Amino acid sequence: FEAQTSMFLEQIIVLALIQGITEFLPVSSSGHLILVPALTGWKEQGVTTDAITNVGTLLATMIYFWRDVVAMLRGLWDLLRRQNSALSSLALNIIIGTIPIVILGGIFQVTGLDEKLRLPSVVAINAIVFGIVLYVADTYGLMRNTIANVKPKSALFFGLAQMMSLVPGTSRSGITISAGRAMGFTRQDAARFSFLLAIPANALASIVKIGSAVKSGYPIDGTMIMCGILTFFVGLITIAFLMRMLRTMSFLPFVLYRVALGVFLLGLIYWGVPLGAVN
Repeated sequence: FEAQTSMFLEQIIVLALIQGITEFLPVSSSGHLILVPALTGWKEQGVTTDAITNVGTLLATMIYFWRDVVAMLRGLWDLLRRQNSALSSLALNIIIGTIPIVILGGIFQVTGLDEKLRLPSVVAINAIVFGIVLYVADTYGLMRNTIANVKPKSALFFGLAQMMSLVPGTSRSGITISAGRAMGFTRQDAARFSFLLAIPANALASIVKIGSAVKSGYPIDGTMIMCGILTFFVGLITIAFLMRMLRTMSFLPFVLYRVALGVFLLGLIYWGVPLGAVN
């Protein structure tokens, strides 16, 4: 019993650390969560636990960017009153950027395509491909735009990029930051808008997944909540680290990590290491 409890607690800690760190760093949180049971042999934690940890990072984002969250809510109120302002423009751009992932997310939910793509091979290929995309965008993108320069057209481009993150291994923050850098946004502002754009998308996804799990009779127990709380604190530290790092550094370390991870996984698959499908 002690060994099983230790293993389960160990799994909670590992999942919280992985979600809290990789949700914000451009290395794909969903991809890493999928790989945990594949590489460790642990029983897969399931989408409900993933959703609970997602709530932890969602709350971390809202706490760290609380001023922007308040501005978004005020802007939404201005939109409802049909008043044009800088805050209403921010809220409108967030709504526009959220629409693509809501549409594709609904399609994935209905067709079950999200489960079919939960494969280590998919994670490996996307880690490499979108790592290269991040490198190119960050290396050749200009540094002239800030979050104040986000327009409906650029918000839609951010949103189309975020939509692609539904495929494991892509990285939601990675692909949206890549989109921002390609459009000439500074590193910090590309990351900032990326995180703000994640708030409604993650909130909707968490509500759908948790609601579906409860409706299906899967209980949300204390261990899941513990995992979510730990994820919150890890995520808060990670956001602060990344935003500080981007003042002086590029995304090259994350690009190298993504490529190394992808090559490592492809090597395991090639040599017949039984990672298997992780559904």
